[in-house]
Amino acid sequence: MSSSPPPDRFQFLHVDLNSFFASVEQQIHPEYRGRPVAVVPTMADTTSCIAASYEAKAFGVKTGTPVGEAKKICPGIILIEGSHTEYAKYSAAISKAVELICPVSHHPSIDEMVCQLMGREQEPPRARKICLAIKQSIYKNVGEALRCSIGMAPNRFLAKIASDMQKPDGLIGLLPSQLPGAVAHLQLRDLPGIGARTEARLKMKGIHTMPQLLALDRKQMHDLWNSVWGDRLYHWLRGDDTGDDGAPVSNGLQKSLGHSHVMAPEFRTDAGAWAIANKLLHKAAMRLRMEKFYAGALSVTIRYQLTREQAERMRSKRHTSGIRQSAWAMEAKFRHCQDTLTLLDAMRGIWQRRPQGEEFQRPFFLGVTLRNLVPEDEYQEELFGDVGNRTQLSQTMDRLNLKYGHTTLHFGSMLPARESAPTRIAFTQIPVQYGVDYM
Repeated sequence: MSSSPPPDRFQFLHVDLNSFFASVEQQIHPEYRGRPVAVVPTMADTTSCIAASYEAKAFGVKTGTPVGEAKKICPGIILIEGSHTEYAKYSAAISKAVELICPVSHHPSIDEMVCQLMGREQEPPRARKICLAIKQSIYKNVGEALRCSIGMAPNRFLAKIASDMQKPDGLIGLLPSQLPGAVAHLQLRDLPGIGARTEARLKMKGIHTMPQLLALDRKQMHDLWNSVWGDRLYHWLRGDDTGDDGAPVSNGLQKSLGHSHVMAPEFRTDAGAWAIANKLLHKAAMRLRMEKFYAGALSVTIRYQLTREQAERMRSKRHTSGIRQSAWAMEAKFRHCQDTLTLLDAMRGIWQRRPQGEEFQRPFFLGVTLRNLVPEDEYQEELFGDVGNRTQLSQTMDRLNLKYGHTTLHFGSMLPARESAPTRIAFTQIPVQYGVDYM
């Protein structure tokens, strides 16, 4: 790293959409504007809010608040079951609106975008004008209920921090000459990558505040984390751009894909869970073919609701919804394939080995994941070809489902859950449109 002070310029903008899911609902439903709104995965008091409008946040409702508790602290709250399709559409529209002003270089999540500034765009007055133009473009081209906070900084790490410093509708810049003092007032948890566990480890090592962290030199930071992460963090907090922002080095190959679902109360039985598992596999298998992969393994995760007595006996953990739970998972490996029937056979074998007993009678969460992915162009055909034309059958189903919706043609085992387990929005996965649906 150069010892000369960096110029006072902003290299990155981080656009953070404020209360995105709730704001989309308020945009779609004008009657909800100015009222407390919470988006939930399913209409059940045992689940948790996945987003809250600023009107709801004023009452203390936030992401992760149990729905039952949200109703108590905010009696007039409007609960809306989230729509993956609508949020995906709005995310894409907002990205296009931002692109009208400045190219988007990175999508960290569905409600975040990063722009890299070039040349004179990096000058603070010009960067600020770009940010204001982005806000206006979103307002004009997408919707008046949608707001964003934008952080300006010399690196992506600080730009994200700056975007969280003023909400809603904020605009904060962190210039190199102001660093690291400009972040000294923050809490340790305000730094990306520092969660509850990391904070606890830092406190065990005597680091309780940001000033204490900032007082460390590079070697001490390295020793604190016992990894290169400490070196990177030392430089980022001082405005340096290390070129990697702490992202792990990837070989570019996708390792897995899948879907999970917190089931509605009427599906929390063995029969209901099996139908939901079939729906999740149906979607995952279709994505597998659309993204041109073959899978060599399949895993199923089931979480079971426990009574208070069972939970105390088993010393169980709580799910994020507040439900006391036990969990079970199993993986099956097989010759690489991409047809639904073969994957369904594998899942049926796993299902037959699920645990039995009184503490495994109330399934409430299911996850189905396809693993050991191989790109189509690296797949070696079987010697005797596609026995039973299973791949051809799946491709025929795909053509109809892409045209009319992904549940148009399916195997009978998912029929009870055909309208259940809609695609849930994933915070860190940018949705992709396949035919008429987003997945």
